[in-house]
This record gives sequence, C-alpha cells and structure tokens, in this order.
Amino acid sequence: MSQSQATRLPAFKAYDIRGRIPDELNEEMVDKVARAFAAFLRPRRVAVGYDVRLTSPHFAEVVVEGLRGAGVDVVDIGRCGTEMVYFATFHLGLDGGIMVTASHNPADYNGLKLVREEGKPISADTGLKEIERMVLGGSFPAAAQRGGVERQDVSGAYVQHLLGYVDPARLKPFRVVSNPGNGGAGPIVDLLERHLPLRFTKVDHEPDGRFPNGIPNPLLPDKRAATAEAVLSGKADLGIAWDGDFDRCFFFDEQGGFVEGYYIVGLLAERVLERHPGARIVHDPRLIWNSIEQITEGGGVPVQSKSGHAFMKETMRRVDALYGGELSAHHFFREFAYCDSGMIPWLLVVDRMSTTGKPLSELVGERMRRFPASGEINRRVDDQAAAIRRVLDRYREEALRLDETDGIGIEFARWRFNLRASNTEPLIRLNVESRGDAALMREKTQEVLDLLGGA
Repeated sequence: MSQSQATRLPAFKAYDIRGRIPDELNEEMVDKVARAFAAFLRPRRVAVGYDVRLTSPHFAEVVVEGLRGAGVDVVDIGRCGTEMVYFATFHLGLDGGIMVTASHNPADYNGLKLVREEGKPISADTGLKEIERMVLGGSFPAAAQRGGVERQDVSGAYVQHLLGYVDPARLKPFRVVSNPGNGGAGPIVDLLERHLPLRFTKVDHEPDGRFPNGIPNPLLPDKRAATAEAVLSGKADLGIAWDGDFDRCFFFDEQGGFVEGYYIVGLLAERVLERHPGARIVHDPRLIWNSIEQITEGGGVPVQSKSGHAFMKETMRRVDALYGGELSAHHFFREFAYCDSGMIPWLLVVDRMSTTGKPLSELVGERMRRFPASGEINRRVDDQAAAIRRVLDRYREEALRLDETDGIGIEFARWRFNLRASNTEPLIRLNVESRGDAALMREKTQEVLDLLGGA
C-alpha cells in the first residue's frame, strides 16, 4: 500500500494497533509493522510474545521474521500476557518489545502493542504515527545480516517478581474464584498457586482462542455472571476475572457484587501509602473525589493524569509516583517499570484483606456510599463534538469548576461528571459521581444522557 493510496490505517489506534482480520490487519501489515518498528527504534534485541487468539502464533512468527530480516535479535517468550512482554523488556534489559494481542476485542480481531526500552509505550504521541507513516510508505530493505532468535521462558522470573509484592506467609487461606475467561491468565494463576495459601475455584480456566464462553471482557455486565455465581455457590471470599491478555483484573466481593475499578484505585493507594507515606499517587480524571480523599487521608500526594496507559505512565515517571490507577482497571507500579499489571493488584487486595481482617465488601463499601458513581457509560452518537458541546453549553455557567485534562470534567457542590470521546472506539464515555447521594447521582446521570442523545 503506497502513501498515495491511503493517508491512514484504521488498525492504528491511539495506544496500539488493533483491527479486524484480514481487512484491517493481515500478515503483510504485521510484517511491515515489525520492520517499521525496527527502522524507527533501531533496537538490537526485542522481546516478542503473543496471546491465546488462534491467529496470534502465526502473527508472532511474522513479527519475529520481520524483525530478524531487519537485523534485530529476537527473544521469543511465547504465549503470555501483555505485561510479560513488559517484564521481559525491563528484566532482560532489552531495547523493546512487541506483543501480539487484541485484548478484549472479538475473536476475528488481532493487534500489536509496541514498547521500547524499560517497557515505555510507543503510542500515537511517541512514535506510533511515525511507524504508521513508514508502513504506508512501502518497502523495507533487508539488513546485511539477519538477526538471531532465542526462545526464553520468563514465567519463572515473572512469578517471583509478582510474589515480591506480598509476603505469602502472611496471607490468609481465602477461597478465591479465578475466571480468566479462557484467556491467558490461567497458567500464571497455576504457577502462583504453588506459592500461596489460597484455595482456588477455577472458572473458564483453560486458554482457548475460540473463546467458547464469550470474549473475556468483565467490564461488560453480561460477562460477570459466571464469576459472581461461582463466588456465591462456593461461598468464596473473593472473585477475580481478567480480560484476554490479563493486563486488567476485575473484582467481585464475597457477596458476588462487582466492584467498580474506581474504588480499587483508592484501596490500592491506601495499601501503598501504609508502607510509603508521602508518596505520589497518580489517578485519572474521570472519577476523582474518592481517590483524592483516600490518597490525601493516607498521607499521599494525588496527581491527576490524562486517561490512557501511555499518559499515565508518562505522568508517573515525571513525578516518580509509586502507584497509578485508572477506573478502567489499569493499575501501574513503579517497581514494575511503571507498567500496568493485572496480577499485582489482586495479590495486593488479598494482602489487604489478610492484614485488616475485613472482607472486600467492607473495604470498599463505605467508599461506595460516600462517593456513589455511575460506572462508565458508553454512548454512540452521530457527532461526538456536537454532543459534548451541547452538554458543555448546558452546564458551563453554573459549574464550580471546569477541567479539560481529558474531555470535560464539570464539578458542582454535590455532584460532578466527566465526558470524553473514546481514544479507541467511536463512542462517548460518561462518568458521574456524587457526594453521598446515590439518588442525585442517578438523576444527574439520566439528565446528561438525555442531553447527549444517541444510544
């Protein structure tokens, strides 16, 4: 495909490359992305891993051969989760990493996540647009000498790193429901289980790229029932579910209730600050009141960042934050090279339950009552800019504060909301919270939705 034939490629998103096979992503494009990555970054050694999707092993082979053809040495870490490519990159001192994954997208999608040294993301603002331009530009000459390839299993070192965040001897023998959704988390849970006193009930545990039980995306309410039912039927203390590449985990309390990621941010911040008082904690701007209060009361310094993993990581590095969390269930840790992990958070939550003696419902329940929230609501509208402008015109004059860090955040004395266009999908995302008034939160949520229109 030449520059004259297209000015952009739909698979190139704000933070990664993701598209439907074969019209938006195919073998030729994957090869060109690998070669463009090599030309852009000029790395010597690069980690390559892939998720459980049926097309992922072949696409990973294409990536490996593309990199080798560009003279790059490859460390092939095989089937894994996205964070294991991050881990391999910083743990082995590599120059970059490529993960073949489409995370929670439908089964006929696949994609690529690209990082440079120390797991630093390559996003639209830090090189992805340049890589897209190079892919559109055409051919890539072969290197004078092909790169080599070595197969390396990093799972043992990765699991040992994870165990460093808790003291297994202090954990109580909780009953835990684990639901990887037939994604990639199951084998890592199996490895961790050998070192932990926890008793697991495993649901949809085996990796299966056909996704026989549906795409693993616990943010969707209809994907939560299996985990909730297993918690209740097994009288478990905790339920955990993951998306396909397990860089996000989702929590269910002992009553089977789904816990919004917003409240997990505050809970993890409390745990971090107990050990590191005065630390900076980064949060996103969609829902903020609870996070700010818990961070401040815990003796920390709250720092707001634009939503999205690339922005969160950049902010964390800039302010040297120990932890950062988004309501979308991305959690970032300085000791994990500021990268996001879907394994570290649940270990910390189990630790918090063990040390406090409180169930998860009690740990988050009071916070949910103090700052009830709508959860993220997606609306598909014909004209995103016009819809946002319509809402802004309605509330601007009476607002106490207008924050344009990411979309629009409009604050009043007893309630606030954030409205933003999605970086990855043609959607508008709304989040509403109040100060201790769930009825007001629901009323205002409907009010804003009526202004937005759409469906």
